[in-house]
Amino acid sequence: QVQLVESGGGSVQSGGSLRLSCAISGDMYTDYCIGWFRQAPGKEREGVAVFDRWRNIRYADSVKGRFTISQDNVTSTRYLQMVSLETEDTAMYYCAAGPRLAGLSCSRAAERYNFWGQGTQVTVSS
Repeated sequence: QVQLVESGGGSVQSGGSLRLSCAISGDMYTDYCIGWFRQAPGKEREGVAVFDRWRNIRYADSVKGRFTISQDNVTSTRYLQMVSLETEDTAMYYCAAGPRLAGLSCSRAAERYNFWGQGTQVTVSS
């Protein structure tokens, strides 16, 4: 079992910044993918940034250049730094973990991830 706890969400104005945190504990897969996802009301869950243990990172086109993944190697906390936030970024943000399939890059498809946090809300106003 893997436990993930997100924090750092909040309300900001357009153009503002936030940093989300994902504290991870438990028995992580040896070869894993970790992803940041978001879901706005009435929309499907979207993978915004995914990465593996080798720090191969994939970003959604909508966030490239604005969102950046980082990690604290001591605490195993993963971060999603978000700058130049737009109203379209308003959503519940989730951290998730799953196995990396051999020979494949981490997927941005939510169904590939087995463990999820409870989410943290990000609201961007104009």
